[in-house]
Amino acid sequence: MAGLRDVATIVSLVSGLGFMLIGVCGIVRLPDAYQRLHASSKCSTLGLLGLLTGAAIHIGTPESVMKAAVTIVFAFVAMPVGSHVLAKSAHASGMRQWASTLSDELAEDQAGDQGGGGAGS
Repeated sequence: MAGLRDVATIVSLVSGLGFMLIGVCGIVRLPDAYQRLHASSKCSTLGLLGLLTGAAIHIGTPESVMKAAVTIVFAFVAMPVGSHVLAKSAHASGMRQWASTLSDELAEDQAGDQGGGGAGS
């Protein structure tokens, strides 16, 4: 049983570190801040999931499992919301997108809202 637990710990830790590594490569290689925010949000959320799961499996106490679960739930809520807020404030400050970006849906939505039309018209 201890061997199986060790294997599960190693798999969880390696997967968490793999997501972190992929995220770092994305942050270095992606062309604009919006895409880098996406990469950093995904890698930190999924990487933290793997690392905390591995730690909880390795330690194995109910307290450690509960702390890891609460931290994972908080991270899955807070990190994407934080990235969304950063991207929206970058957009509001006029930060340009990569030239090959296909659309800017936030700008299109804001232009539609200012047009005076809407569901109630």
